[in-house]
Amino acid sequence: QVQLVESGGGSVQAGGSLRLSCSVYGYAYSSVYMGWFRQAPGKEREGVAAIDIGGYITYADSVKGRFTISQDNAKTTLYLQMNSLKPEDTAMYYCAATIYPPSPGTWLLRDEYNIWGQGTQVIVSS
Repeated sequence: QVQLVESGGGSVQAGGSLRLSCSVYGYAYSSVYMGWFRQAPGKEREGVAAIDIGGYITYADSVKGRFTISQDNAKTTLYLQMNSLKPEDTAMYYCAATIYPPSPGTWLLRDEYNIWGQGTQVIVSS
């Protein structure tokens, strides 16, 4: 059974930075397609960034230039470096994975992923 465990959330002032981590257990990291999603209160869960097994990366327009998705050299942990944080970035952030390659253009759609972590809270104050 594949498990995803996130960490690194917290509270920060606007303009600050946080780095989220996601560890994969129970499956070869190199065989899963992974993404970061977030859900603010009262809103739909939205895709933030995704990376495929070949290293292809995509970002939501709202975070381009501020967030960076990456993985460690051993490819056991996924990261989301978040810089220049804004109050509107406040949300629960989730790591997601799938062993089936998302269709082109759907990398940031939640329905493409069937494995989810428990989430880590990010709060950005103004």
